[in-house]
Amino acid sequence: MKIREIITILVIFLFFLACVPKAVIPPVPEEVGTQEELFLKAERLFNAKSYREALSTYERYLSFFPEGPFAANALMKTGMIYLAVKKNKKARKIFNRLLSEYPDSPLVCDARVEILITYYNEEKFSEVIQLASSLLEGKISKANIGRIYTILGNTYVATDSPEDSIYFFAMAHKMSEEQKKESIIVKMKEAVNKLDSESILSLLNYIEDNLPKGYLMYQLGVNYSKEEKPDEAIRALTGFVKSFPEHENVQQANLLIEEIAGKMVYSRYTIGCLLPLSGPYRKYGERAMKGIELALSQFNSKAANPSIHLLIKDTGGNPEKAILAMHDLQNNQVAATIGPIITAEAVATEAQHSGIPMITITQKENITEIGDNVFRNFITPEMQVRAVVSYAAEVLEVKNFAVLYPEEKYGTHFMNLFWDEVLKYGGKIVGAESYNPSHTDFKDPIKKLVGLYYEVPDDLKEKPDVKKIDTEKPDDENEEPEPVVDFEAIFIPDGPTKVGLIIPQLAFHDIEDVYLLGTKLWHSKKLVDMTKEYIQRAIIPDGFFSESTSVRVRDFVEKFEKTYGEKPGFIEAIAYDTSMILYQILSRPDVRSRNAIKNELMQLKNFQGVTGLTSFDDNGDVKKNLSLLRIKGDKFIELEFN
Repeated sequence: MKIREIITILVIFLFFLACVPKAVIPPVPEEVGTQEELFLKAERLFNAKSYREALSTYERYLSFFPEGPFAANALMKTGMIYLAVKKNKKARKIFNRLLSEYPDSPLVCDARVEILITYYNEEKFSEVIQLASSLLEGKISKANIGRIYTILGNTYVATDSPEDSIYFFAMAHKMSEEQKKESIIVKMKEAVNKLDSESILSLLNYIEDNLPKGYLMYQLGVNYSKEEKPDEAIRALTGFVKSFPEHENVQQANLLIEEIAGKMVYSRYTIGCLLPLSGPYRKYGERAMKGIELALSQFNSKAANPSIHLLIKDTGGNPEKAILAMHDLQNNQVAATIGPIITAEAVATEAQHSGIPMITITQKENITEIGDNVFRNFITPEMQVRAVVSYAAEVLEVKNFAVLYPEEKYGTHFMNLFWDEVLKYGGKIVGAESYNPSHTDFKDPIKKLVGLYYEVPDDLKEKPDVKKIDTEKPDDENEEPEPVVDFEAIFIPDGPTKVGLIIPQLAFHDIEDVYLLGTKLWHSKKLVDMTKEYIQRAIIPDGFFSESTSVRVRDFVEKFEKTYGEKPGFIEAIAYDTSMILYQILSRPDVRSRNAIKNELMQLKNFQGVTGLTSFDDNGDVKKNLSLLRIKGDKFIELEFN
């Protein structure tokens, strides 16, 4: 191209530019002032928390001075205003605009942290954790690292992971400015307070930072104290005081150590006994006392065993007297108590409050629910029903059952338990009838069980075939309807006197060849004498059988008869076993507190006693397989069943 042509093109281009109208840029109004004045006005409003006016002023600045030196700052403050008024999405949009339009601004890192806060406020915790991780991998100031760690700590607290938050709060404390450290410590302590003992122990295995370690050790001692683990609590608190003598919690730790130690003071080898040795229940208290004394004599006779002492208190079967007796045992600092028998509910609350392990000898319902220091070693209705139904269903293969029960609290309770247990084994209750416990004639409820009580209406009776009528048969010899015995076993929860009247009447109404299921009250010579041959198919549960072939039982019976000149019964046997359980626990050198005694009782598995294998469940209730008896002639025979 020639020079002349180039010049011609340039002239035309310049002429074109001169003809095009220039863009109109509105001038800055005088009242706005300079860039700096407008920005400083917005800053003053922001610092005064006049957010509405500040927001309007920052937006005016950005409108008039989009390329101004304070534009990035104006965007940052705009986002923070939206954050302050909980408009997180708008705030996040502004911060992202800052990142996009001013990527080289020193405020970029701060904006990213603020974005992290918007996600936290919206409870988008997975986004918080993911974004925080990427931020920490880049170049970032120490102050912002501290902020990120604090946000992560808060996030893990909010997601019920306080153990994870401890690490981040500790790191935040190291990286944060001095004025922010106190608030971080408060957050850390709140997180530590939420930890269980197992989590604290896990953290202590790898955390080396003394700041969280001190709070963790102190909280471990507090947790153990609440869990009623005095030995562990004192060890943890003592270790804490030794390791952190200047810690803010040292004084509280020392006070707690003194309090726990005071409760642990007890007479290690003294056991209290609460028994009705006077009053209407005297015979039960005296029988239990014989079992307890025999166990003590045998235990103390062995040189290797420590000498156990008994502190015996008479409750008189009276709740008020029993509570006073319990207070006396507390003052004498007994290690544990045996009993009561009759007043267990009144005393159990006192035992729980004082931290004294108690093994009651009662079938009182829900007694062990009073607290974890209350145990029960006695036969319950549930145990009896479970024993007879399991044998009937598993060994005798009975499917259909009937129940005949006294219409009173005792009978109704047993009936309901029996019904539920039968259903558990897939059986059926084909009949259930109650009777008046004051009656002696039981033909009506018996007839109801076998369909003989109600007359069949005429319209339902089978029409006779006239041709087949035997005209030679006298009218007075018409046959009675036969009973419908559609059950293979019948359960009668009552005492020997009533059952002794009922069983012969069952036979009279042709209810024969069925199994008779009873309670431990059937273990009575009186019942055998009253029913004789009619009770030969009975199945009876009991917690102790003095005629057992067990070597352990025979030895106990022999020593009892030699000492007292009579055979022991269930009360004597269960008191004997209860005593031996406690005596053996107290003799262990590692058992040095009441709490340790309680823990040993909770962990007791299959103690071999004269009443069978004994364990306690998580509620402190006894688990025991009962003896099952049958009758052969006029004698009780033990059944083999596990």
